[in-house]
Amino acid sequence: MKYYKVSFDGAPPVKAAAGAQLSDFIGAERPPGERILAAYVDNAVCDLSTRITADCSVRFIGVLSAEGLRIYERSLIFTLAKAVRDLFPGRRLLIRHSVRFDIFFEIIGDSELLPEEIYAIERRMKELVAGRIPFKRAEVMLGDAVKFFGAKDRQDLYNAISERHLPHVVFYEFDGMTDYSYGVLAPDSDCLDEFSLIYRYPGAIMTMPRSKTEQARAEKRSMYTDVPKLLNVFAEYKNWGRILGIENIGELNMAARVGGAPDIIRVAEALQENKISQIADQIAVMPARRKIVLIAGPSSSGKTTFANRLSIQLRVLGFQTSIISMDDYYLNRADAPLDENGAKNFESPEALDIELFSSQMKSLVAGHTVKIPVYNFRKGRRDDHSRPLSVGDKHILLIEGIHGLNPKITASIPREFKHRIYISALTSLNIDDHNRIPTTDTRLIRRIVRDRLFRGASAVETIGMWPSVRAGEEDYIFPYQESCDSMFNSGLIYELGVMKDIAKPLLEGVGRGVPEYAEALRLNKFLSYFVGIQADDIPPNSILREFIGGSCFKG
Repeated sequence: MKYYKVSFDGAPPVKAAAGAQLSDFIGAERPPGERILAAYVDNAVCDLSTRITADCSVRFIGVLSAEGLRIYERSLIFTLAKAVRDLFPGRRLLIRHSVRFDIFFEIIGDSELLPEEIYAIERRMKELVAGRIPFKRAEVMLGDAVKFFGAKDRQDLYNAISERHLPHVVFYEFDGMTDYSYGVLAPDSDCLDEFSLIYRYPGAIMTMPRSKTEQARAEKRSMYTDVPKLLNVFAEYKNWGRILGIENIGELNMAARVGGAPDIIRVAEALQENKISQIADQIAVMPARRKIVLIAGPSSSGKTTFANRLSIQLRVLGFQTSIISMDDYYLNRADAPLDENGAKNFESPEALDIELFSSQMKSLVAGHTVKIPVYNFRKGRRDDHSRPLSVGDKHILLIEGIHGLNPKITASIPREFKHRIYISALTSLNIDDHNRIPTTDTRLIRRIVRDRLFRGASAVETIGMWPSVRAGEEDYIFPYQESCDSMFNSGLIYELGVMKDIAKPLLEGVGRGVPEYAEALRLNKFLSYFVGIQADDIPPNSILREFIGGSCFKG
């Protein structure tokens, strides 16, 4: 028998028989609750049925890791689809979008979804989980898969897989149901025992487990918190999709193929401009003579461009405006706070000179002149020069920064002077009915492109630091999103078609020998579903220009 040298989880290599499955090497000494769902084989994600065919390095993927949670989500959605098909075979399941850690879905049919139907679906899912039913992977020729799903009246899936132009397609069979999955699934349903369904008209929330980080924050696992403002923004985006006639990648691709992309770009940009105008109208009627607008949101949301576009709309209404970046209030790098590992924590609000910011904003509102600091990021400290600023009546300060909604930052400013805006790229465009596009992926692709074009950072560097950025968002940004007065979705329905040709070469440059390869491979595969869209018709004031270049707004 032939043997290969395999290193498991960083241990010294051992002999593994050729053809042995990865599942054969999962040790019983795993910590409680750390169920293994898949593995990295030389930094590529593989399911546990994968066989050893060469010398390699293997790292097992637990359910509480970032990749493990993605696998858990896909597997649980597969189970949900099976339960809906069993109970309501004439209805259509639509996975809409995430809600923090959880998933919002709808079931479309000849009648409205009822609470008792959600309870029945949950019971059926639990029966499937208890049955320990395997997810069986199958690989078929592309032509056969296209015919199969076309015959099943799954036009959404037919269009998505047709675009990839690969010789074969991987799909899964689960208790007699065959469906496509965007990535690897769990070995069986037995590990999917942590979920619940919560009725939220017009659909429901499917709660998910929490990561190790979330557990460390002493949050209860699978706890859902209502976020009505966020859900309203997603509903608005869904309506925009209907206006454009696009709800999934297949419909976007079809429009792009027949030359419809320029029109989609123009209408999508107009919808955003109309929303910005509405927000400006809300600010204009504030009773305060001097107003402060706080613009906050996670990384790569387009805060800078949004602030400039909002400024223009406010000037149209007769106001003077000034834009301030909270980044100029960073402490000198040497004085930055440390995280629990002793590293500099630039995501924390404590990395800002909160006392100076608060004092200056209070003085501006009172009508005094202040000297706004200028932070030099290359030097990692504040410059010696500053810029004077004063505001009079009919003058609005637009302050953009990730911590703008944190009440600690503006505690000294009376509520009547403030209008708080939360901005993020919140897409509800899906690959197909059952495979969603995570909003985080859109922002990460934006950042990979921007970091390479304007900051000289490689995709490896951006992907490597993304987990710390995400941790900061969970700690310091997302908890305050529902406290805003206005919420703006900076996602553009066409943007990933544009990003495809720009981002793919950057992702393909990530070598297999680094841990970031798995994420680069996943994102590259994701972009392969899109028809490329040229950037020529994107206006210079578009939020997307902040990331791909050509913006009319400088700085």
